[in-house]
Amino acid sequence: MTGKMTNCLWFDNGEARQAAEFYASVFPDSHVGAAMAAPGDYPDGQKGAELTVEFTVLGAPFMGLNGGPAFKPNESVSFVVETQDQAETDRYWDAIVGNGGAESECGWCKDRWGFSWQITPRQLLEGITDPDPAVAKRVFEAMMTMGRIDVAKIEAARRG
Repeated sequence: MTGKMTNCLWFDNGEARQAAEFYASVFPDSHVGAAMAAPGDYPDGQKGAELTVEFTVLGAPFMGLNGGPAFKPNESVSFVVETQDQAETDRYWDAIVGNGGAESECGWCKDRWGFSWQITPRQLLEGITDPDPAVAKRVFEAMMTMGRIDVAKIEAARRG
């Protein structure tokens, strides 16, 4: 790890590498890096087991920690991925949900490890921040009816 800040994700059942490899296969500018073997026994593993794995997702540094079942991810932290069109939105959504994840509302989905992702088309971001409050409200109200974001419906709401 070379940056001043790295996001650390806690995994159970030694699945940090599996998650890192999945994320790297889905998102561009992503890869799996170095691993660290535990120098001694720890609550969820033994000396020599893979304790951490470094990885990058969309250029952001992460460390996966095989920490065990003590802590679970929750929706208070999520990863927002801005997409350019419906095809990119669908590709990421389908990859996450289709790999044991779950759909949620307003562009949110959860991966199989319990981490929340907001797959957010730029058209949605542009619409809900439109300087015209009526436009922003229409786009926001349209989003509130969706699971996966439908770009065509967002654009239609923006036009009124």
